[in-house]
Amino acid sequence: MTISTLIPGKMAVVLVLLAGLVVFTAPRVRADDDCQRNTARIDHNLHEAIAHHGPDSHEANKYRQELAAQRAHCWDKQHRWWDEDAHAWRTERNWDDHDHDHPPQ
Repeated sequence: MTISTLIPGKMAVVLVLLAGLVVFTAPRVRADDDCQRNTARIDHNLHEAIAHHGPDSHEANKYRQELAAQRAHCWDKQHRWWDEDAHAWRTERNWDDHDHDHPPQ
C-alpha cells in the first residue's frame, strides 16, 4: 500500500463519521430550538397579557396554562425545560406554575 491509496480511504472514513454525527445530532438540536423558541414566545405573550390586562385576567391565565403545558412537553420529551426569565435550561422538574401570577415586589 502506498500513501496515495491510504489518504483517500481515511478521508472517506472521516466523511462518513461526520455525516453520521450530523444526522444523529440534528433532531436533538431541532427539538431544543423548538422548546426554547416556543417557551420564549409563550412567556413573552404572558408578560404582555399581564401588562395589558392584569395578572388575574383571562388572557394571562390562558398563557399561564400554555406555559405550564409547554414546560411539561419539553420535560416529557427531553427531561429538561427552558427557563426564559433566567435564559437557562433546567434539568429538574421544579418550575412554579404560579411564577408569573404577580409582578415581583
